Amino acid sequence: MESLKSKWDEIANARAREKKTHVSFPQLKYPSLRDSGMRDPVQWLTGKELDDGAEGLWRIHNKLYDVTKFLNKHPGGEEWLELTKGTDITEAFESHHLNPATEKILEKYYVRDAKTPRNSPFTFKDDGFYRTLKREVYKELSKVPKHVSRTADLITDGLFLSLLCSSALACWVVNSWLAQLWYIIASICLALLTVACHNFIHRKTNWRMFLFNLSMWSYRDFRVSHVLSHHLYTNTLMDLEISSLEPILQYNPRKNKPVYARLGFITEFFFFPLIFFALFLKRFVSIFVREDFLKKHYGWHDCLGFLLPLWMWLITGSPITKVLYVWFWIICTGSLLFHLIGVNAAHHHPDAIKDGDQPRNETPDWGEHQVEALLDRKDINSNTFAVVTLFGEHALHHMFPTLDHLVLKYLHPLFLQTCDKYKANYRVSTQFEMVLGQIKETMRTDYKSID
Repeated sequence: MESLKSKWDEIANARAREKKTHVSFPQLKYPSLRDSGMRDPVQWLTGKELDDGAEGLWRIHNKLYDVTKFLNKHPGGEEWLELTKGTDITEAFESHHLNPATEKILEKYYVRDAKTPRNSPFTFKDDGFYRTLKREVYKELSKVPKHVSRTADLITDGLFLSLLCSSALACWVVNSWLAQLWYIIASICLALLTVACHNFIHRKTNWRMFLFNLSMWSYRDFRVSHVLSHHLYTNTLMDLEISSLEPILQYNPRKNKPVYARLGFITEFFFFPLIFFALFLKRFVSIFVREDFLKKHYGWHDCLGFLLPLWMWLITGSPITKVLYVWFWIICTGSLLFHLIGVNAAHHHPDAIKDGDQPRNETPDWGEHQVEALLDRKDINSNTFAVVTLFGEHALHHMFPTLDHLVLKYLHPLFLQTCDKYKANYRVSTQFEMVLGQIKETMRTDYKSID
């Protein structure tokens, strides 16, 4: 067993250095464009087009489809299909469409079989973990109370109104201590609102998803980096939410990991506050340096973030310099809080990060991988407000992202039964343990031992 571990360590390290393939899935090509350029959603999609063998169409499993004529009819909105043209959308199709009738609609748009194997390790066998669970979930949804989702709507709307009030008060009050208090409250509201809006970004086009842009980030970018990348290829080298943080934060284990990367849990406090503004500026600059970026990727919603300082100025009548100063710090503090919530949510823990671990089954079930790639937090899942604002019910959310967060608790017993049936490695933790786990994972350089 020890010789097997040594051999795998040698192979994994060599492949990582030479960038020939994934470390944890040796049969796959190393993602194109992963480690160069802007490391942003547009580049990630471009690299995926190079690797997926979709030939400019939409690939699902080993078949190619042309859904161009279906764009305006797509119930989830045409943006999803526009973003994914030319890529393999197997994981997205499976996890975003629970109704089996969807496959009948898809057959109308079949063009031909793909010429190359899928560059993804995941399978969706009819008798496998995920499809079995999906069938049961679809039947169970009819029993979920209809009013459940309204609570998530009210929480999101309440955070939005609280942000408007607290940001205005931070400019309006004269007492410096009160101004500081309202600024902190506004920053917290912004961070929690941004997380809550993520609940709506996964779904069809809706007005609440646009509130996400009050952070100065783009919901459209987030649909790629979070929904299409992180959710579908969690903790693999195709996960943009890992690669975009490199080299400052390195969650995948590496030999000779630099000191600044090992101390990423400290240095993140210096760069996380500026991420929202940096992402906005990156998109704006892309208009001038990327061909057709304005036409294909930029929209009116990219300017929504400026509505917050405009609101603060109109309501309070404060000098514009004061408004911009307060707004700047609300965005920076909100950005820090949002990203700290995200990195300590469920994934960045030694028991969840698997790249560099023992060689895997070449065809793992996608659902079982999702269970393996995260730890649920029992102290978060027990509180309704926390579920909406702190990425709660994470395991089920990853597998059924289009469902409202508060619907998921009704599916939990069914999920546990399926995990027990398939011996899936479902684990729970606490928020505090996840914070400690993130620190350990940032510092980890060695591959894990084979049990």
